[in-house]
Formats: sequence, C-alpha cells, structure tokens
Amino acid sequence: MNTLEAFNQALFLLINGTTATPAWLVGFAILIGDYVIWLIPLLLAAMWLWGSEAQRSLAIRACLVAMLGIGANQLIGLAWQHPRPFMIGLGHTFLPHAPDSSFPSDHATVFAGIALTLLLGSARRLGGLTLLAGVSVAWARVFLGVHFPLDMLGAVVMAGVAYVLIAPLWHLAGMTVTRWAIMLYRKLLARPINLGWLRR
Repeated sequence: MNTLEAFNQALFLLINGTTATPAWLVGFAILIGDYVIWLIPLLLAAMWLWGSEAQRSLAIRACLVAMLGIGANQLIGLAWQHPRPFMIGLGHTFLPHAPDSSFPSDHATVFAGIALTLLLGSARRLGGLTLLAGVSVAWARVFLGVHFPLDMLGAVVMAGVAYVLIAPLWHLAGMTVTRWAIMLYRKLLARPINLGWLRR
C-alpha cells in the first residue's frame, strides 16, 4: 500500500463512526449525507424563478459547472475503479450504497462546483452557505463509511477544472444562452408570470 493510500485510510478511520457512536449522531449524519443535496436544485430554482437576469445567468453557469464535474467523475470511475471503504472491509458503514468507484465524490463535486461559481460570481453569501453545506455533506459521507477523505479533495479539484473549462465558453456564449433560456421560460410559464407569482 502506498503512502498516500495509507494516509487516506488512516484519516478515514479517524472520521468514520463506530459501533459506539450514538444513534442520534448517526441519524443526524444520514440526514446531512443523504438529503442536504436536495437544497442545491431548490437554490438554483429560487435563483431562477425570483432572481435578476444576472442571478439567472449565474444559476445556469453553476449548473453547467456541476454537470461537467459529474460527467468527468463518471469518466474517471470508468478508467480507474477506486473501492469504497466497505468494499475492502474498512471501518463501519451506516448508509447503504452501490459498490461503485468512490473517487471523486459526486455529492462533493456538485457542492464545490456550485459554491465556486457563486463565490466568484458576486453571490458570496449564497456561495459561502453552499460551501458550508458542502463541507458538512463531505464530513457526513466519510463519517457514514461510503467515502474516503481524498474522494472529497478529488471532488474539489474536479469542480475547479470544470469551472476553468466552462469559463471561456461562458464568456463567449453565456449571455446568449441566458437570454434564450429566459425567453423559453417566459413562454412556458407565461400564466404564473402574468399573475405575479413568478418574476418576469
């Protein structure tokens, strides 16, 4: 076992829950690790439905960064299978999960991609809150035994790469994409917009 993998496993065992962990803490971790991710689509939907054109543009961009990061993760998983802790009998597992590749974490990639885009796009408060939520989810999924700590570091790197790749394309076509999306939105949801339920 190489030094990096040994460090990864040792750090995992420091964070991972045990049979002595209180049930309330395991339940709390499951709540965070399994359900907080649903705040991301709610956040992006709120930015779109009630935000300004700049916020809508940022929401689209953040979504693209997250999707590109997730796509890259799938390619990494196909090229290099890294087992999850329970697949090698390490630690304790409190959350059922498919025995697929652990590296990088999809959950953490989504949070890191969204947070990075918001932080660098003049939505620092939302970006900071997203980052805090992402850190809590990363902790929970290691604590619950479905990821290694370095899976989370890999996710941050992939989110950064996705952001850098999207940036020049967004500079060229972001405004056009946003205007097209707004035009489609106004046609599809014309009635609730006219009733004042949604922002035009």
